[in-house]
Amino acid sequence: MRIGIDFDNTIICYNGLFAQAARERGWLGGEAQSWRKHAVRSAVRAMPDGELCWQQLQADVYAHRIAQATVMPGVMTFLQRAAEQGHDLWIVSHKSRFAKRDPAKLDLREAALNWLQSQGLFAPQQTGLSPGQVYFESTRAEKLQRITQLKLDCFIDDLEEVLGDPAFPTGVEAILFAPEGRKSNGPYTLMTHWQQISQLLLAPERD
Repeated sequence: MRIGIDFDNTIICYNGLFAQAARERGWLGGEAQSWRKHAVRSAVRAMPDGELCWQQLQADVYAHRIAQATVMPGVMTFLQRAAEQGHDLWIVSHKSRFAKRDPAKLDLREAALNWLQSQGLFAPQQTGLSPGQVYFESTRAEKLQRITQLKLDCFIDDLEEVLGDPAFPTGVEAILFAPEGRKSNGPYTLMTHWQQISQLLLAPERD
């Protein structure tokens, strides 16, 4: 099977980091850990100039706080089992090289690759991944084109707007990763944990 996986909020977990950055700016109340990323996104984008504020948060977290992020629970086990079973894996992410709202202009793609390396995800014999299997695309349209070009059997993403885009290739199973338990009426397979994705896509573990 040819499996494609999104990066941000699918492989990498920023829990608390978006809320922390927003609280430091006075945009959110409450404890940072109580705010999920999608809730922060909705709250900030509802503010005056909310889209601009959200872009500022993304620049802060993706460029300057990525080292504090963790691997999403269950991802490493999934990758290891998928590699053992001979599945082909790719990461396909909509990620520009630089954030418009980052004055330091740090390279977001380099930061993401460094994070993947530091977390031990680039170990082809164990995880089935190498830097050559990671694609960063500048637009959503280019991301969808890459998914098509790779002839994937399935694609896992946390954003409904990607999986529900009219250009999403037919014949590719769309799996929506929603760990916070979002509701969805879209034509996707909804999964709340990577263990569920393993059960869906991989052969059962041998005793």
